[in-house]
Amino acid sequence: MKHETCFKKSHPSAAVKRARNDSGNKVAVVLGAQWGDEGKGKVVDLLATESDVVCRCQGGNNAGHTVVVDEEEYDFHLLPSGIINTKCTSFIGNGVVIHLPGLFEEIDKNEKRGLKGWDKRLVISDRAHIVFDFHQAVDGLQEVQRQAQEGQNIGTTKKGIGPTYACKASRTGLRICDLMADFGEFSTRVKNLVLQYQSMYPALKVDVESELKKLKDYAERIRPLIRDGVYFMYDAIHGPPKKILVEGANAALLDIDFGTYPFVTSSNCTVGGVCTGLGIPPANIGEVYGVSKAYTTRVGIGAFPTEQLNAVGELLQTRGHEVGVTTGRKRRCALWFYVLDEIKVGVAYKINGKRVPYFPANMEVLQKVEVEYETFPGWKTDTSAVRKWSDLPPKAQNYIRFVENRIGVPIKWVGVGKSRECMIQMF
Repeated sequence: MKHETCFKKSHPSAAVKRARNDSGNKVAVVLGAQWGDEGKGKVVDLLATESDVVCRCQGGNNAGHTVVVDEEEYDFHLLPSGIINTKCTSFIGNGVVIHLPGLFEEIDKNEKRGLKGWDKRLVISDRAHIVFDFHQAVDGLQEVQRQAQEGQNIGTTKKGIGPTYACKASRTGLRICDLMADFGEFSTRVKNLVLQYQSMYPALKVDVESELKKLKDYAERIRPLIRDGVYFMYDAIHGPPKKILVEGANAALLDIDFGTYPFVTSSNCTVGGVCTGLGIPPANIGEVYGVSKAYTTRVGIGAFPTEQLNAVGELLQTRGHEVGVTTGRKRRCALWFYVLDEIKVGVAYKINGKRVPYFPANMEVLQKVEVEYETFPGWKTDTSAVRKWSDLPPKAQNYIRFVENRIGVPIKWVGVGKSRECMIQMF
């Protein structure tokens, strides 16, 4: 006897029709396209002036964004750069790892620079993981250990980010929701975590009671800011029309999967991290803006094929004021800039004289690649006052159009200075 399963055809409900036709508000994303330090903060600040919600999706206070408004310079590490906009909600998502002392130190510094009313417009996900002081101590111990065992370290910021993400992956981490719940249970879990670390690092000294006392105080300070992060983003996407902006930290070549591993950060700082770090469906990702410098910089250790270990690199470092916002370390500089007679643009890698169509995953290979350049004449003209494309020197225009055509992505803005006004909008 033949058996068949039949489904009765019926008219879709109003809710199903709505789901088919309206996936909700789209989210704009700003990401670093190099090793960080590209000036994402300025682009975020520009877009945040017209946004209703600005979100951080990953990383911690190992990242730093500088925003200049009315000649006042703000440094943000955990706070979304949109916090300056008094009409905008700033959201720290579940993918971010939060060092509470660092967060309040950052708030205090920016309050002295004129930031007001932040507590009325900051929201923190209850699923975000906590960076403890002992995570930072472990970060430093791991760097010392790497140096002793391998002859080199990774060059982390020692902000405890890697150890916290490792805790998260090994399911021993603690989240903001744990801090908001029974403090006795939270304290027990913290003490157990400390014992685990001390078994691995006998030199680790932790004043657990002192840290717990501070955390209890911070818990009450942040309690009014805490929301269910999943529902917050769902409501933002599927509620009334809103302009939602996501501010990436770090950059593509520091992504733990796609960057110059192991000299990378501990999170996904490419566009996939937006979905996992905020609970946003891929269908709701709208415009994605990658931010690049006219030259390249990186802080810390790792392969850097176009690095200029010469007078050119020194010139770029000095004139570009290339110092890490978070660490204060000098940034390594690569490629060329308009102050020179010519600009060299790296267009391909060669391995044993043969062009390769990819970015090598192995660091030993990447250290040995030969870089193929295309050369353009420099314009050696101050462009800081330029606000229109037509006013840029023709040689600068040619350089920008070459980059645009080479990467196959339209360039929307050209930055010529620190503040939000120092932008040329292309379309």
